[in-house]
Amino acid sequence: MATGHAERTLVVVKWGGSVITRKHDVEKPRPKILARLAREVAASAAVRVVLLHGAGSFGHPGARRFGLAEAPNEAHPATERARGAAIVATEVRRLHLLVLKELVAAGASPASVPMATHAQNREGRVDGTDVRPIAEALQRGQLPVSFGDVVPDRAWGTSILSADTIAVELARQLPVARVVFVSDVPGIWQGPPTGRRRVVAEVTEAEVARLAPPSGAPDVTGGIRAKAAAMRAIAEAHADAVLISGLKDGELSRAIRGESVYGSWAHAVPG
Repeated sequence: MATGHAERTLVVVKWGGSVITRKHDVEKPRPKILARLAREVAASAAVRVVLLHGAGSFGHPGARRFGLAEAPNEAHPATERARGAAIVATEVRRLHLLVLKELVAAGASPASVPMATHAQNREGRVDGTDVRPIAEALQRGQLPVSFGDVVPDRAWGTSILSADTIAVELARQLPVARVVFVSDVPGIWQGPPTGRRRVVAEVTEAEVARLAPPSGAPDVTGGIRAKAAAMRAIAEAHADAVLISGLKDGELSRAIRGESVYGSWAHAVPG
């Protein structure tokens, strides 16, 4: 289903859980930011957009509690894991409903596409994704909206499929020109946390290797290193990827239109 770079016309936007929720508080959205980002997407109707969003404080704590990002083990027996999957899926859908409501209020025509019925994992890694429902929604003139979710896992029963991974799959299978990751930071930081830091302009393979594994924050989707790796995978699929701040008014609108915006970039590999 993938197409050549010259034909790429889609923009995938991914709202990170860190920007649309207060990630360290349980199920706490950031309503003003959510509403503004929805308006910026709705105002970009001239561009074909697919919107993804993370789970943030609605899904990550439960996913960690029930071990859904890990292989089954004695601490999380099958019955508990099944119960946890149901709880986390319900939590994520509460956030998803808020996203849909804000998009409708902003004048968009969102079409909900939960990937739990269109994707499978194996040992926590994607092992099949059907993106046709997203392509069909675009053909109907709608705005497809999906999210990181609990999906069937051929080895573990269930596991987490992150919205970043969905973005990679879309870049591989649809004519995606650009993926815009929207966060609460203006890009990938380089430098000590307590010292002078700068935003990495170009996300290279060396940069991915440099990034330390996450610690402390309740992120079950791999942290910033996994984000950078996803951006490189998108570049290898011949689409641009950029990580920008969603806290600055108008930045997302400009990124959707294809303007040069401040952030960390992984530029498309020619092919």
